[in-house]
Amino acid sequence: MGSPQEATPSVADANSAAQSTLPFSDTRDLDAAGRGFVAALESPVIAGADGNAVWDCEEFGFLTDDCPPTANPSLWRQSELVARHGLFEVTDRIYQIRGFDLSNMTIVEGDTGVIVIDPLISAETAAAGLKLYRGQRGDRPVTAVIYTHCHIDHFGGVKGVTTQEAVDAGECAIVAPSGLVEHAVAENVYAGTAMGRRAAYMYGAALPRGPQGAVGAGLGQSTSTGHAGLILPTLDISETGHTETIDGVTIEFQMTPGTEAPAEMNFYFPQMRALCMAENATHTLHNLLTLRGALVRDPHVWSKYLTEAITMFAGRSDVVFASHHWPTWGTEELTEFLAVQRDLYGYLHDQTLRALNQGKTGLEIAEDIKLPPALENAWHTHGYYGSVSHNVKAIYQRYMGWFDGNPAHLWEHPPVESAKRHVEFMGGIDAVIEKARKTFADGDFRFTATVLNYVLFTDPDNSVAQELQADTLEQLGYGAENGTWRNFFLMGAYELRNGPVGTPTTAAAPDIISAMSVEQLFDAIALRVDGPGSWDANITLDWVISDDNRRHRAQLRNGLLVHFDVPDGAPGSADATFTLTKTALLGVLLGGVDLEGAISDGSVSAEGDVSRFAELAGHLDEPDPDFAIVTP
Repeated sequence: MGSPQEATPSVADANSAAQSTLPFSDTRDLDAAGRGFVAALESPVIAGADGNAVWDCEEFGFLTDDCPPTANPSLWRQSELVARHGLFEVTDRIYQIRGFDLSNMTIVEGDTGVIVIDPLISAETAAAGLKLYRGQRGDRPVTAVIYTHCHIDHFGGVKGVTTQEAVDAGECAIVAPSGLVEHAVAENVYAGTAMGRRAAYMYGAALPRGPQGAVGAGLGQSTSTGHAGLILPTLDISETGHTETIDGVTIEFQMTPGTEAPAEMNFYFPQMRALCMAENATHTLHNLLTLRGALVRDPHVWSKYLTEAITMFAGRSDVVFASHHWPTWGTEELTEFLAVQRDLYGYLHDQTLRALNQGKTGLEIAEDIKLPPALENAWHTHGYYGSVSHNVKAIYQRYMGWFDGNPAHLWEHPPVESAKRHVEFMGGIDAVIEKARKTFADGDFRFTATVLNYVLFTDPDNSVAQELQADTLEQLGYGAENGTWRNFFLMGAYELRNGPVGTPTTAAAPDIISAMSVEQLFDAIALRVDGPGSWDANITLDWVISDDNRRHRAQLRNGLLVHFDVPDGAPGSADATFTLTKTALLGVLLGGVDLEGAISDGSVSAEGDVSRFAELAGHLDEPDPDFAIVTP
């Protein structure tokens, strides 16, 4: 139904105006993004074991052309820089693989091998990056892997650069900030289905690559689709000032919890005078609340940790690099870069709080706030991934919650019922669509999208409204400087024209599942309980985990699954008791292993009424990775 349209005159004019008002005369990033280039892949396509592409380094090659009217020129510039791919030398003994995935992989040469920092999302892309490095610098073994933080694009490809066997043998250390595994599991499992569905919008998973489709996500171009894994850390870093020497390389750590991730760290290499800022200072305004969903991040502590990094490391550094984008060289230049990044997060925090204490709501503050000229004129503060608008709303949410204090907003109708009433008040579906055509022609795409959303939530099969809403969202995407906003708008248009694309990737990779603690495992099961359907159920099951020497009780009552450790002989009895290993427990509860079959083959022993487990399972529902977004 329908196909992409050209930019309307109002959007084309706005994009043209941006070309003349933004600081395009500042070309330092163009030089920095190409500095130190060593080599690129002979074949740009990275394939999986089945021969299918998991990444194509050249699929955004069109970005070398002039910016068309269907894209914001600022985003186009950013995307062209981010899409540059290959092996780059950062400084003596430090190299980066860029443009092979959403993130960068950094390689630090030690005395006997290499230290890999943040091995991308997929084993396939990480392995290709390491192979490219070795082709230029020699077949050096991987002696350590460092995860800067708990997002999957910074650990998922670890099995492309090392193996569990090498780690178990002490040949390769895995270094991470304390709490990384706990937070990685919580993010990828607890709300993983919903986040994954929305991530398809955020990264434009189904969009064709091109001037009328995906041009990038601001932080990186997109996400690879290979095999994600996790090898558990062998060394947890928990204190700022902690120093380690790994393969002859001295590393000083700075803990930064609550910034871009709940478990994250920066670190400094004194021998190379090089500072790694993880994802805490990149060439964009980052997210305080990512559009795929997450906990709201804290810009106040983010700003303070950037000040601390400047104080601890900047004066001793010749280069600063991060897990995305390109480095900044020169002590004075990198100090100013970090200071402007610090000022950006601090300003948004303080000015949002000032305005909310004057009675402004999040929507009002987001619409009114302006950055100081020094911040506005720096390319790396622009909202290519985060945005001033949704970050300000996130700060408001962090302090004040969803409610803006107006009692008229305290008990509004949910979307479908609200839509029906709005459409009736506005004169019915035909009248609303006719008025929407006028606001579309006037270039008021924001309001057009709002009123057509009422129509679609009243009559989701209305093809006229679908087509006009797709055209509207498309124009909003064409004008967006933010890469993820563009993707959200264009994905909405794509699904209205072509139907839902679902969730193309799975966040809960098997290695992440296997890293779950017993508590996290039962927490994940508890989130699937059909509360109203299990109000009258009363089921108690004990799980004796033989290789963990513990008895864990799960009790379903009042629609809630409560679970806790119980000592042998504790008061109360279970309907059934199952004895098994933790691996078997994971298989039975999350891995699709049939309990009765496991009992038959001896991998699980059981006492009591085994059928009670099936009764418990009957009260669980399945998450829906294909839920609707632009329709009810």
